[in-house]
Amino acid sequence: MTADDMRVRSADGTGLVVRRRGAGDPVLLLHGSGGGLHSWAPVAELLAGRHESWMPARRGYHPSDVPSGPKSFADEVADVLAVLAAIGRPAHLAGGSYGATLALHVAAAEPARLRSLAVFEPPLFAAGHTLAPLLGRYRAALAADDQAAMSDVLNEVTRVPPAVVAAFRAAAGDRRPDPATSTGWLHDLEALTADTTVPASWSTITVPALIMQGADTWDPMPATMDALAEALPTARRVIWPGQSHFATMTAPGLVADALRDFWQRCP
Repeated sequence: MTADDMRVRSADGTGLVVRRRGAGDPVLLLHGSGGGLHSWAPVAELLAGRHESWMPARRGYHPSDVPSGPKSFADEVADVLAVLAAIGRPAHLAGGSYGATLALHVAAAEPARLRSLAVFEPPLFAAGHTLAPLLGRYRAALAADDQAAMSDVLNEVTRVPPAVVAAFRAAAGDRRPDPATSTGWLHDLEALTADTTVPASWSTITVPALIMQGADTWDPMPATMDALAEALPTARRVIWPGQSHFATMTAPGLVADALRDFWQRCP
């Protein structure tokens, strides 16, 4: 933890560590699976002149607490509400990947707590009861500390192309994944397995919304984002040529510019 970090306690007592950067209008940034306090840092640095970014490590991810049992999106909505209570006023909410799915849940459940919603490629295709066998395989692989088996399950869930998987493995070399990150993935899979895959379920969201995506992200993400845009017909949408599911890290300037432009148009 750093001097910019604070601890927030959720409704069930789970402790969350939240990192703050910058000053100005508050924005709450939710990281994806396998992420943490660092995930939005490149974007937050670019927003720091006008916005105070609040970046929690979601439950299950170090240094926040690990759930004692299976996790649900309802648990994480409560976590986000605890952070919003710490902020003390309605904030802009943005999420990437799994964090974007969580942001959708928050916006549907508690719109009065938000000024706006921005989502980057929520993996809505990776949810529902069909994930149950994969969740079981992952849980067994984690218990056996079988890194290769865990990786295989996650690649099936996310449908990352083999060429991208090979590039990641080559870059990682002999480094082993952080055990805390592996545990975080387990709890994310629990929540995803209990979730819905129907994009139309988000049509009740009323806050101003922005949908962001990379033009080069693999199938079925493009069709998933088309379906989400249809469910949120008033949402603004930006698609970045040459970018994929990692744009928040590879092109933070594009992301920060899109967010600033969107927020300037919000009430």
